Amino acid sequence: MQSLLNDNMVLLTLFGAFAILVLTAFVVSTYFNKIKHSKADGVLTDDSWDGIKEFKNDLPIGWAASFLCVIIWGLWYIFVGYPLNAYSQIGEYNREVDNHNNQFQSKWASLSQSELTTMGDNIFQVQCSQCHGFDKTGINGKAADLSVWGRVDHIVKVILEGSEGMNYTGVSMIPIEMSKDNARDVANFVMNSLSEAKIPASADSIARGKELYLNNCVACHGEDGKGLMPGFAPDLTTYGTHKFLQEVLKRGKNGHIGKMPSFEYAKFSEFQEKALNDFILSDN
Repeated sequence: MQSLLNDNMVLLTLFGAFAILVLTAFVVSTYFNKIKHSKADGVLTDDSWDGIKEFKNDLPIGWAASFLCVIIWGLWYIFVGYPLNAYSQIGEYNREVDNHNNQFQSKWASLSQSELTTMGDNIFQVQCSQCHGFDKTGINGKAADLSVWGRVDHIVKVILEGSEGMNYTGVSMIPIEMSKDNARDVANFVMNSLSEAKIPASADSIARGKELYLNNCVACHGEDGKGLMPGFAPDLTTYGTHKFLQEVLKRGKNGHIGKMPSFEYAKFSEFQEKALNDFILSDN
């Protein structure tokens, strides 16, 4: 009982209940007295129903005061009191997750590259392998083949086959009619010149890819690859990095056979996202 009385919300609730009881008792007793002692006199309205008229009574002061107090309390409750400044289970859960992630990140911040990839492998097997397979190949087309995701080959595949998209306002990307060699040139330009991944490629291929990109891709992705406008198309400058993976996990992914849901509920830390991205890009 003592612990309950130390909770501000419990005290506020008890106070509100007591105030309501007192107010109710006062109003009931007031009107009982009026019923006993009031007389049928006063100014009548002009309206009549079968010879029956009603009195022009002023708004009861007690009712008006109670109504005003309820409005004031409601505004306080919404903007000052609960839930903005009070305890909630959701808030407690989010704080616990944030504290755990901070402790986790500081504990494992000095992992080697192989250890980081192993961590990403463990996350992948728990969260992703059900659809993408233990070997990342997508279980015979059930889901995207992540063994080529984040690489030049995947961009070539998207150019030639299109993509259902990640719920951007530009909707899905349709296939672009060009040869596979030209698609590879575009992919080389994107991964070398636009993406932070900076994957090496020949200068000739990059130059051809830039010209093809400007003729076929800028309408959605813009010249700088960041998208014509925010939220319209994927930011290609992050493709192949954990930042692009963050967007996939946040938005979910439409596929040709179904939809991958958002993984925001999992509350991955950025460190875990880097580990998962490293495993996907690894040859393991």
